[in-house]
Amino acid sequence: MSLERLQHLAAELAIKSAGRWDRILPAAHVFQRDQISAFEAVVYNPVICLILQGKKEMSVGERFVSLAKGDALLVSHDLPVTSKITAASPENPYRALIFSLDMGILRSLYEQVGAAVSDEVRAASLCASQADPAWIEPMVRYLELMDAPLDAEVLGPMILKEIHFRLLLSPIGGMLRNLLSVDSQASRIAKSIQQIRAKFREPLVVGELAQVAGMSPSTFHQHFKSVTGTTPLQYQKDLRMIEARALLSRGVPSVSIASFEVGYESPTHFSRDYSRKFGCSPKNHLARAS
Repeated sequence: MSLERLQHLAAELAIKSAGRWDRILPAAHVFQRDQISAFEAVVYNPVICLILQGKKEMSVGERFVSLAKGDALLVSHDLPVTSKITAASPENPYRALIFSLDMGILRSLYEQVGAAVSDEVRAASLCASQADPAWIEPMVRYLELMDAPLDAEVLGPMILKEIHFRLLLSPIGGMLRNLLSVDSQASRIAKSIQQIRAKFREPLVVGELAQVAGMSPSTFHQHFKSVTGTTPLQYQKDLRMIEARALLSRGVPSVSIASFEVGYESPTHFSRDYSRKFGCSPKNHLARAS
């Protein structure tokens, strides 16, 4: 089973899925663009992303990765990511196969194999490597189910479990193993991330987040940056900027309203942060969206 076969199946799935509100295959999604893009900011949930064609650059905090055909990106925590497609054309579009990771499946697998694998202290929540044939083979078998609904219903969950199993035991799965380890630093930071996401509009109190994680403020700050590549304050700011960009794109009445909606008290402070993040003022973005 080759990367080329997966590329062919992903292209077919993209055509079949066009315009559908539901997914032909649960958990699998094909993302493609036929031109390069400006920098975009989105929140990634836990996923494995396999680049099948084109190139992309991504960053979170101080971490930067450049991805090309045959590269895979694993994201273990919810992360605000900035990305840019750097190689794409109508003849050769950028194409990526994205599998959403099911933490329930991963937890049940870890209970079975946890004793057989070791945690990796320096693993990162955003990790890139060359795609592993051990993942590609079951991914091919999963996409081959797109024209067989009954097979997809019966066999699909078993193949998805295999994909999760291969990822969990692979070198790129270090942070997944850390995350699933009981009372690990990665699992504690995941709890604080949930807190920030739920209350990103409210003032951030590091002491409260540290308490959620069961750490001292200084230790929490250190481990948060080690896991996510950014500070708690910058993480919250990135969430605010992503939400503000979505509001402006939808034509919110004014920049001031957008700034208040995402938790800023000062529209001037908001505009300064927004311009620093996206390279253009929120006023100009709103004008383009109108």
